[in-house]
Amino acid sequence: MKDSTSAMATAELLMEQALDALRRYNEAKGHASPEEVERLGLRAVSLMAEAQEYQLRLFGGPIHPHG
Repeated sequence: MKDSTSAMATAELLMEQALDALRRYNEAKGHASPEEVERLGLRAVSLMAEAQEYQLRLFGGPIHPHG
């Protein structure tokens, strides 16, 4: 894996992206089309999973394959 400073910066960036996507999803509720809200929700879930998996790899946790 990358050096620890770079790896932590990547983890932080992934989490910021996931939280931003979650914010956009929550803001869209009641204002955007149902399709757009669903798209934003799926994007938020995907980015949260990516951030979590990266952190698990970074800190040596178990990785469980999807479905």
